[in-house]
Amino acid sequence: MTAWLTRIVLDPRSHAARRDLGDADALHKRVMSLVPDELGEQARAKAGVLYRYDETGTVGPHLLIQTGLPIDNSRLPARYGSLAVRDLTPLLDLLRADMTVRYRIVGNPTKRLGRTSEREGKLVALRGMEADQWWHARAEASGLILHTLISTALPDIRGKGPGRVQHAATRFDGIAVIKDPGLVRHAVLAGIGRGKAHGCGLLSLALTDT
Repeated sequence: MTAWLTRIVLDPRSHAARRDLGDADALHKRVMSLVPDELGEQARAKAGVLYRYDETGTVGPHLLIQTGLPIDNSRLPARYGSLAVRDLTPLLDLLRADMTVRYRIVGNPTKRLGRTSEREGKLVALRGMEADQWWHARAEASGLILHTLISTALPDIRGKGPGRVQHAATRFDGIAVIKDPGLVRHAVLAGIGRGKAHGCGLLSLALTDT
């Protein structure tokens, strides 16, 4: 499966960009507006849409949008930001067992309470050490063995729509070794964990000589 990664470096003067960043529902609608309209139910999954708000010293505030279909950037508001598009297929084809990679993901660490809890069945957010344990388990299930882990607690992702979207978010960075390339490719393309419709679950990999 082909995948494209679009980076939008946001223009801080753009009212539309600032509004989207302050509302998870608005950002979801903005991202989904870039893929074809006629996909029907489960359009996000059909188009392979995953995205993340990111901020680095070299690039600054930006959106990363991964899709299985080319996006229509003409649907973005004028002066929303500058775009760069990359085909991820060559990277995915290079992945091999025992290869060392750098990773980044914003996850939505959660667990459902069991029978021993008075709140049986309730989904609760995990933070701190429990969030790290969640990522270790999810990474291993996705074909990665973590060598290093830096976790950064982020503000909850919140929407302003009727459903009052709220997702706990933690960014995980570090070095990992690929145990199962097939599982890793699937994790990159399908995403990991909950909250994928609102900016969680996009696994980014980069090759390293470490």
